[in-house]
Amino acid sequence: MMTFLSSFVGESIVDFLQSSGIYRMFVEAGGWKCLVMIGLACFLLYLAIKKQYEPLLLLPIAFGMLLTNLPGAGMFHSELFAGGHVHWQELAATGGLLDYLYLGVKCGIYPCLIFIGVGAMTDFGPLIANPKSFLMGAAAQIGIFMTFLGAYAMGFTPAEAGSIGIIGGADGPTSIFLTAKLAPHLLGPIAIAAYSYMALVPVIQPPIMRALTTDKERQIKMTTLRQVSKTEKIIFPIVITIIIALILPDAAPLVGCLMLGNLMKECGVVDRLAKTVQNELMNIVVIFLGITVGATATAENFLNLQTLFILALGIVAFSCGTAGGVLLAKLMNVFLPEGKKINPLIGSAGVSAVPMAARVSQNEGLKANPSNYLLMHAMGPNVSGVVGSAVAAGILLCFLG
Repeated sequence: MMTFLSSFVGESIVDFLQSSGIYRMFVEAGGWKCLVMIGLACFLLYLAIKKQYEPLLLLPIAFGMLLTNLPGAGMFHSELFAGGHVHWQELAATGGLLDYLYLGVKCGIYPCLIFIGVGAMTDFGPLIANPKSFLMGAAAQIGIFMTFLGAYAMGFTPAEAGSIGIIGGADGPTSIFLTAKLAPHLLGPIAIAAYSYMALVPVIQPPIMRALTTDKERQIKMTTLRQVSKTEKIIFPIVITIIIALILPDAAPLVGCLMLGNLMKECGVVDRLAKTVQNELMNIVVIFLGITVGATATAENFLNLQTLFILALGIVAFSCGTAGGVLLAKLMNVFLPEGKKINPLIGSAGVSAVPMAARVSQNEGLKANPSNYLLMHAMGPNVSGVVGSAVAAGILLCFLG
C-alpha cells in the first residue's frame, strides 16, 4: 500500500511539474521564445505606463501579449483561425477566453465600434470651412500605397503588403480592421507598429517637416476660418457616407460608423447616446480590442525577420505620408494668390493621428512665427486623414480581399 501511494504521489508531482509553465519554458524546445516575448510585453507595459506612449491601447495590447505567451495558459490558439477562417467546431471544444474575444477583431466589430466613438469626438468644422484640406488628407495616404509597392517588391504577398502599407495611415483601428481581413497572422506586429508610430508622431514628423519647407513657408500666417453652421455639420456626415458607400462599398463599415458617431454628436437630439459612445462604449471596446490584438503576438508570429521588416516598412510608410501632405500643400501654393497661401506645415497633419499630428503642426508653426496659430487649420487635414485612411483601406480590401 505504501509503495502504491509513494508511486502515485511521485507520478503526480512529476505530472504537476511537467504541466507547469516553468517546465515548458526552460525544458521544452522553443520555450526561450516565450521568455523573450514576456520580456518584450513587460517593456511595452513600461512604455505605456512610464512613458505614456498611447497608453489606452498599448497597455492592453502589451498585457494581451503577456497572457498569450505564458506557456500552458491556453488563452489563445492561433490554429483555430488558421487559413483566415474561424474553425467553429474546434473553437467550441477547445477555445480559450481570448479566442472568443478575438472574434470581435476577426469579424471587424471592434474597429467599427471604435470609429463610432472617434466620430462622436471629431469636429469636422475645420474641414467643412476649408474643403482644400481634403486634398492634403488624401495626399498623406500616398505613404500607404508606396509602402505597399515596396513590401510587395520585398517578397510579401499582395495581402500582406497591403496590411503593412496601411500603417502609413497612422490609424490603429483601420490597420487592425484591414489586417484582420487580409493577413491576420501579421496582426500583432502591425498593430504594435501602428500604435508605436502614432505615439512617436512628435519625434518622427518635425525633422521631415523642417527638411521639406523653408523658413519663409513655415512663417506663413493663414486667415481665420469661417464659422460653420450647425446645418452644415449635420448634412456633412450623411452626404459623405452616401458618396463613399456608393463609390467604394468596402469602405462603408468604417466610414459609416465614423459618420454615425459624428452625426450623434452634431444633431443635438441624442446627447445621451453621443456621450455613451464617447465614453463607456469606447472604453469597453478599447479593452477588448487591445487585449485580443496583443494575444495574436505569439512567439511564432512575432520573433522572426519578417517582423523587423514590418517595423522598418511601417516607419517608411508613416514618413512618406507626412511628406506627401507637406509637398501637396507646397504645390497648392503655386496656384494660390498672395494672402491665400497655405502654410505647408499643416499638410503633415494629413495622417490621421488625431489630434497629435495637428498639435505638431501648431508647435512647428509657433517656432517659426510666435504669432502663428495653425491648430484649427491643421485639424482640417487631420480629420480628413481619418476618412482618407478608411477609404484607402476600402480600396486595398476591394482589390486584395
